[in-house]
Order: sequence, then C-alpha cells, then structure tokens
Amino acid sequence: MISKDILEQFSYLFDEEILDNISKAAELRTFKKNDIIIDIGQELKYVPLLIRGNIKVLREDNEGSELLLYVLESGDTCAMSLTCCMAKSVSKIRAIADEETTVIMIPIDHMRTWFNTNDSWRSFILQSYQIRFDEMLETIDTLAFMKMDERLFKYLTDKVKLSGSIDLEITHQEIAEDLHTSRVVVSRLLKQLEKQERITLGRNKIHIIDF
Repeated sequence: MISKDILEQFSYLFDEEILDNISKAAELRTFKKNDIIIDIGQELKYVPLLIRGNIKVLREDNEGSELLLYVLESGDTCAMSLTCCMAKSVSKIRAIADEETTVIMIPIDHMRTWFNTNDSWRSFILQSYQIRFDEMLETIDTLAFMKMDERLFKYLTDKVKLSGSIDLEITHQEIAEDLHTSRVVVSRLLKQLEKQERITLGRNKIHIIDF
C-alpha cells in the first residue's frame, strides 16, 4: 500500500477515488541510474507513473542503436506503454532511469478499468497521449530539419531544463547514444560550442553558458 502523503503531489490531477485506488493497488519501486524499467519485447504488467527523477524513452533499430524519443518527468506516464497495455501487446520501447528514479507501478488491469469508470483518470491518460505525441513530433522535426550542432545544443539545453542545473554530468558517449550518432562527432561539435563560448567542458562535465 502506498502512503497518501506520497500521492498528495497528484491531487491536482486525480480525484480522491483514484488516489485511494492507486494507494491500494499500485506498487512503489526505485531504480538506479541506467536501470531498465521497461524493455523492448517485454510483456507489460504495469504502467509507470513517475514520482521522482527522469526516465529516457528510447527506440532501437535493427543494429541495436538507440534513438531518444522523449524524457519523462515527475507526474508523467509513458504513452507508448499505455498504448501497448491497451492493445495487450509487448513493449516497443525501452525506458531507462536517467538518474535515481522512484516510480508508481500501476497494474494494467486497474488502468483499463479506471479508464472506463473515472473521468479524472481518463483525462490524464488522454492528455498524456497528446503530450507524448507532440514530443515525438518535435523529435521527428529535430531529426529532419535541424543540423547536428543545433540538435546537440538543443539536447544540452533540454537537459538543463530537466535537471534545473547548468552543470551537466554526462559523457560524450552517453550524448552520442541519445542522439544516435558517434562519440567522435559529439566530441568535435562540443569543442566547436566551447570555442563559440556557449559551453565549457570538463571531465564528464559540461557547463552551459548560453542558456
């Protein structure tokens, strides 16, 4: 059973009935950075509702390279996992903790029942679909219309917004994996950004100046 104090942050989203149902039916889990929360091909039994931390949602190509679709923050749920649950299909995405993350795991049977019986839960699910869809469109636009240096700087500034800090602890390899490119390309473009005095580079650290 999940404490009502933990669920209080969702009181603006859900009515008392749903908060009480989540408290009784859901499970609270904590994941370390880089832990896989949902994997590709996995049969989904729970829908994640994020309490604390960030979750990267990724797709994988036939060669095993990953592409970042969007990042979940506190109060978010993953629309891709919702779709798979509603369709009773296996997961088509991988969800990875981007830092230490606490998640409410809601059993899918309850999710379906609440969707049909509770207005606040149904509104939350539909709004989540719309938000994640808009974010995926933004990802597509970024891939299609932005140069790699622009994509890189947008990625860094998005990270700043998520973390609330202009100092990012991240490796060039991690950035390359998220942007679906090579570490060599990322390192070269970061050096260019540093020469432009938009960032400063340290060991596995990037300080954002032009934000």
